[in-house]
Amino acid sequence: MDLSPEQREKLLGALRARFEKNMNRHVGLEWAQVQAKLEANADKLWSLHEMERTGGEPDVVDHDKKAGKFIFCDCSAESPNGRRSVCYDREALESRKEHKPEDSAIGMATAMGIELLTEEQYRELQKLGCFDTKTSSWVKTPSDIRKLGGALFCDRRYDTVFLYHNGAESYYAARGFRGSVRV
Repeated sequence: MDLSPEQREKLLGALRARFEKNMNRHVGLEWAQVQAKLEANADKLWSLHEMERTGGEPDVVDHDKKAGKFIFCDCSAESPNGRRSVCYDREALESRKEHKPEDSAIGMATAMGIELLTEEQYRELQKLGCFDTKTSSWVKTPSDIRKLGGALFCDRRYDTVFLYHNGAESYYAARGFRGSVRV
C-alpha cells in the first residue's frame, strides 16, 4: 500500500494540476494546505492513487472545517472507466449463476479505501459540473432497499440528475461507481 517516491511525486503533480485547473470546485482553499494533509496521510494518498489509476480524476470538492478534513471525489466526466461493469456488492456478485462480473462496486471501493457516494453527495457533485451524461454510477443504497434485492444508481440526462433502481446483481458496461475519501 506504499507508493514509490516516483508514484507519489507523479500523483501529487496530477492532483495539484487538477486542483489549480478547477478552482470553482474548492473556492477559498489553497493547495499548500491540501498537500500538507496528503503528505501526513500515506494511506489516503494510496487511496487517491487507486482513484486516479482507475480513471476517477479525484479532486477536492469540499472542506470539513470542523473535522479538519478535505473531501476528494471522483470528478471524471463519466463514471470511472476502470470501475465499470460491476454489480453492486459481494452478495449480488455471488448470487449470479453465470456471466459474473469481475467485482462489485462495494468490494472495489473497500479495497481502494474509499466510500461510494451517497445520493446527496452525487447531487452535490453535479452542482460543480456535468457528470455522467453518457454513463451512470452506483450510489450507496439504503439497507431496506438492499434487503429487498435492489440497488440505486444515478446519472445526468436532459440537464437533470436522476435516481434509479435496478437489481443489485445487474451490471452494464456504462455503469460504474464514484467514490470519495476524506483526508
